[in-house]
Amino acid sequence: MLKKAQRCQEVHVNKTELIEYIANNADISKAAASRALEYTLDAVKDTLQKGGTVSLVGFGTFSVGKRSARTGRNPRTGASIRIKAAKVPKFRPGKALKDALN
Repeated sequence: MLKKAQRCQEVHVNKTELIEYIANNADISKAAASRALEYTLDAVKDTLQKGGTVSLVGFGTFSVGKRSARTGRNPRTGASIRIKAAKVPKFRPGKALKDALN
């Protein structure tokens, strides 16, 4: 789990596996690792909801972007539809994360 994969092989890690990884490497219980992960995700979400950014040096930056309103097309009917403007989460990877992948 969470090891370097070969270029052509896909590796997926779900929340449970991430909690297990944190618990094993931080030498804490799975319950404590689960709480820590939940609070971390809540902090990121709350900060983004307030329009802020979360910067984790070496990992990356989470921020909020704006998608303007636009006209789309219903694929079934071909009719034009109006798509509302929306706020979208963005992630910009840090240098250390980029370097770890190459």
